[in-house]
Amino acid sequence: MSGVGTIAGLAGRLAAGLGECAGACAPRRPERSLARDEALCRLGAVAGARGWGMDVLRDVAGPDADLLFPGGAAELVEAWFDLADRIMIEAARGVEDAHLGRRVRAVILLRLRAVTPDRDAVRRALAVLLAPGHAGLLARVMGRTVDAIWEAAGDHAGGLTRQTKRMSLAAIYGQVLLFWLARGDDGEAVAAFLDRRLAGVVRLGRAKQALLARLRPGRARAA
Repeated sequence: MSGVGTIAGLAGRLAAGLGECAGACAPRRPERSLARDEALCRLGAVAGARGWGMDVLRDVAGPDADLLFPGGAAELVEAWFDLADRIMIEAARGVEDAHLGRRVRAVILLRLRAVTPDRDAVRRALAVLLAPGHAGLLARVMGRTVDAIWEAAGDHAGGLTRQTKRMSLAAIYGQVLLFWLARGDDGEAVAAFLDRRLAGVVRLGRAKQALLARLRPGRARAA
């Protein structure tokens, strides 16, 4: 799949997938082990040029490495994104800011900067998730990443508040990911794009609060 085709396909599937998973969905965690992580690191280093095939995995991680991922390329890609989530959470321990929104911003940029050298690997990985027969896989991967961003930013809200935040962040991260795929070599442009998306959410929140404030007195008089 071409770069343009991948991004175009991702846009539609991402919107649908995040819509499915932004509510009550709790993405299940893939299997984790040191052997799998080592194999994923070896493959991730060459996947941008060679792809996510099991033959490539055996070539770089050993003749029996495919036995670690019986689900094939789809399982490989899901596990690789899960590894990236864990690395992001660990790296974000040094992020300190009293404002939650700025911590979220820092975590997203940290993640994207860390994988910028592997942007082609990410693009190829997303192409695997977009392949027929992988319905729901993209939603699980992205939903887990959104949860990891909140965890890395130190937000532990629950209930309706958590779901509302999760839906908002899913939309923002999806848009930023698409922009990064197209222009990820320009870090300043990616940061500026993210800032615009975050500012839009803030404006929407303020507008909703203003609308609710106008509605409450009317309701009180009607009662």
